[in-house]
Amino acid sequence: MEPIRVCFVCLGNICRSPTAEAAFRHLVESEGLAARFVIDSAGTGSWHVGERAHPDTRAAAKARGVEVTSIARQFTAEDFDRFDYVVAMDHQNVRNLRRLPGGAERTIHLFRDFDPGSPAGSEVPDPYYEGGFDAVFDICRAAAAGMLARLRDTHGL
Repeated sequence: MEPIRVCFVCLGNICRSPTAEAAFRHLVESEGLAARFVIDSAGTGSWHVGERAHPDTRAAAKARGVEVTSIARQFTAEDFDRFDYVVAMDHQNVRNLRRLPGGAERTIHLFRDFDPGSPAGSEVPDPYYEGGFDAVFDICRAAAAGMLARLRDTHGL
């Protein structure tokens, strides 16, 4: 059986999308489903390519027993074919993804739309300006739980 391939996307790939990736990976592993998934993250911008996640991102996750190991990379048009689920953290990144070749025809999900406790169209706030790193981790953990529940139903996991 083919794995379900998920890529979380934010702007620079050092805060929100690595948090989402780590929270979702941790949940999937704790449920014994790691072999059923390929999980990654990327940014629509290239400023931080090759860097580890922001230290405050890693600290917020570590305080909750989760390790953030991703290295920043930029999302490419080819990633649309590599992933079954492209999951953006906010509307700006949805727009950025749609501008890529072939992006306008692809399904791009907002991460918080998987969280039944969030209003439709909610964004994962930027931890620098709106949310804070701890709050962003908690938001991502809730969305990850909702996403896994939906994927369990959709894919019969």
